[in-house]
Amino acid sequence: MDSARTMAARRSATVRWDRVGRVALLLLLGVVLLLYVNPAINYVKTWQTANGKRDEVNRLQAQNERLRARKAAMKQPATLEHEARALGMVRPGERAYVVRGLPKTP
Repeated sequence: MDSARTMAARRSATVRWDRVGRVALLLLLGVVLLLYVNPAINYVKTWQTANGKRDEVNRLQAQNERLRARKAAMKQPATLEHEARALGMVRPGERAYVVRGLPKTP
């Protein structure tokens, strides 16, 4: 009877190293995952910022192209005269007229 009790005590007192190893590995995995959380958040924020900047660069490039085209158009005499007349300028020797009281067009 003593041997049965001794065997039962040994079984309950023995350490299950396979379970301890599994728990230790799970804890280690949890720590490693926690270490990757902050860099992953920073990566996503950087990616979003880069997309925003890329959109801004595309918008500015399109604006630059429009301004360059306008600059090239302003070198044409006809465009220059049209812009000057839109500002109310007249050529030397021309007579300027102001027409008032016209109905507004829709």
